[in-house]
Amino acid sequence: MVIHVLAFATSPRRHGNSETLLDYLLEAMAEEREVAITRHVLGEDIVINPCRGCNACEKLGRCIQTDDDLNDVLEEIVEADCVVLASPIFCMGLCAQAKALVDRAQVFRSRKYVRHEPVVPPHRKEKRIGIFVSTAGQKWDIVFDGAVMSMDCFFHVSDIKKRNMRWLMIDGVDQKGAIEAHPTAKDQAREMGAGVIRELKELKGEV
Repeated sequence: MVIHVLAFATSPRRHGNSETLLDYLLEAMAEEREVAITRHVLGEDIVINPCRGCNACEKLGRCIQTDDDLNDVLEEIVEADCVVLASPIFCMGLCAQAKALVDRAQVFRSRKYVRHEPVVPPHRKEKRIGIFVSTAGQKWDIVFDGAVMSMDCFFHVSDIKKRNMRWLMIDGVDQKGAIEAHPTAKDQAREMGAGVIRELKELKGEV
């Protein structure tokens, strides 16, 4: 059975530190057998507009906006076994592109808590993993805290259990390319990528 990985590179700075860290992780995943990876770049192959806060999704079960890719992307999230989002830290939080996707996941919240509809079938809730990949220039103890709270919410409404959330966050990398000189980042990313695929195979009963 194929493991489906859905990844989002969200930084407006292409091939910067967070995207490079994401690629390290995905490369390791791709080396495992029976893994299919879909990788989106926000603002290039997909466009996600900001949330309007209209709450139309509470009545429709989907977003009322039809001039972007959100409705298709949400269905890809539902189908994925592993959802990976990579974002740099901007002003102590997610970059705007990532935050737009997280905010638009309000559709899932409406399905779950207003319409009382399942986001994913119950038997799949325990078999999905979410990964947040992030880099920050600052080395403050709290530099990732705001982003982690947003991503915890995103994964939660996407029916990914807290125990199945994974966090790969590297600080002290500011200039473009700094991640490549980091002494452990690549190894950490590759180890997590391979390990998560093994976990998913166990969760799906393939090991």
